Amino acid sequence: MSQPGPTPEPDTTVADAVRGNWVDRAAPPATRPYLRLSRADRPIGTWLLLLPCWWGLTLAMLHDGQARWMDLWIFAGCGVGAFLMRGAGCTWNDITDRHIDGSVARTALRPIPSGQVSVKGALVWLAVQALIGLCILLTFPPMAIVLGILSLIPVAIYPFAKRFTWWPQVFLGLAFNWGALLAWTAHTGRLEWPAVILYLAGIAWTLFYDTIYAHQDAEDDALIGVKSTARLFGEHSPIWLRRFLVATVILMMAAVILAARGGDPMAVLVALLGPWALGLHLLWQLTRLDTDDTKGLLMLFRSNRDAGLLPLLFFAVALFV
Repeated sequence: MSQPGPTPEPDTTVADAVRGNWVDRAAPPATRPYLRLSRADRPIGTWLLLLPCWWGLTLAMLHDGQARWMDLWIFAGCGVGAFLMRGAGCTWNDITDRHIDGSVARTALRPIPSGQVSVKGALVWLAVQALIGLCILLTFPPMAIVLGILSLIPVAIYPFAKRFTWWPQVFLGLAFNWGALLAWTAHTGRLEWPAVILYLAGIAWTLFYDTIYAHQDAEDDALIGVKSTARLFGEHSPIWLRRFLVATVILMMAAVILAARGGDPMAVLVALLGPWALGLHLLWQLTRLDTDDTKGLLMLFRSNRDAGLLPLLFFAVALFV
């Protein structure tokens, strides 16, 4: 008589995770709930946090007309730091949203509401990620360290924003684009207007892509009383998305002009192609927007990694013109 085989591990993959991601495929089973808590199985968030950092760094280099060896560390440190701090921010978000997430189909299998990770375990994991991130931050210049510490304010507020405002995406933008300020300052040693305007461009971009993302949960959010720009705009979302598109392009162009003024005209022209390329990608997203198509919404949201890489490419090329 044959013996029954081992009980298969239950499917704990979160609904919007990339299928076959490295966490599900290769990470030790004991670490998977914590890595899922950090969204390591959904790398798009790390990209969206990291790209404004790299925008700020490359524009700062264009502004100064020089690159230093320290810039390699800033580039790499922002990469590791984005992964850690995005993970810490998501952990904090899931701690505060644990009662809401269980009521939303897309988030019900997240580690805390599904019981894979306790609140105490999540707090410890949050502290570990934040401390490692702090160690990286402390290698940056003093003004950048101050900015890094101040970034914790919008990060702490964001999870509560959807409870008191229809514009929680603004608070997400404040948190996710802080790297534009930090990386610029890490290179130059000071905070200047081009970085601030680039930061505002990033916030407009966040309003664009996260409104698309929020449409996935609009029905569930309405049932439980959670606010979002997707619910606020409703059928008028395409009109608002076009406004955010235009604001993103104009503000980023202004940041480029301020950063590169007085430099080589050809370099300025190449850098200005970056905002236009980003704008064309956002326009492409608008042509494919269907707020009732959940899979399509997720695809468009994820495509913003490529959208954000476009200006970075042109900024980097401008450095060598």
